[in-house]
Amino acid sequence: MRRSIVIALALLVAGCYNAPDAGSTGTGGPGRLAGAPAQSYALTRTDGRVDSVAAHRGQVVLLNLWATWCPPCREEMPALERLSRAYAGRVVVLGIDQGEAASVAAAYARERGVTFPILVDEHQQYGSTYEGVGLPTSVVVGRDGRIVRGVDGAMTYEQMLSAVAPALR
Repeated sequence: MRRSIVIALALLVAGCYNAPDAGSTGTGGPGRLAGAPAQSYALTRTDGRVDSVAAHRGQVVLLNLWATWCPPCREEMPALERLSRAYAGRVVVLGIDQGEAASVAAAYARERGVTFPILVDEHQQYGSTYEGVGLPTSVVVGRDGRIVRGVDGAMTYEQMLSAVAPALR
């Protein structure tokens, strides 16, 4: 029992958690925020421009909290890129790097051909606001600026489509 607690705490401290039910909303974490107004913070993107969730009001936003050192985040990134390209003009994907330097996030995105905006959240404001249990955490924001769905853990492309579908109706 004690060993399990130590391992669980280590995962939380590390901030990288691949949820056993990746793609589930559960009753805790970001899933419980559905219907609430989406909070927004102005952050610098890796291209030097300032961006935020609020800047995309009127559009469906899939906000993804991630970090370069997080294995489930790296596994999920190609699906996010695929969604960004397939739903361009209908869904805005915002990658929000948690706590890393802009140069690290930019190099990672460039090496992997990521074209959607990457914002750098050095103080992890989005992570604490959206109650991410770990990384990755995704939040779908509807056109009206309200949270449609929150998901702890990595998602497949199909799970992403399912997550954004209610907001696209």
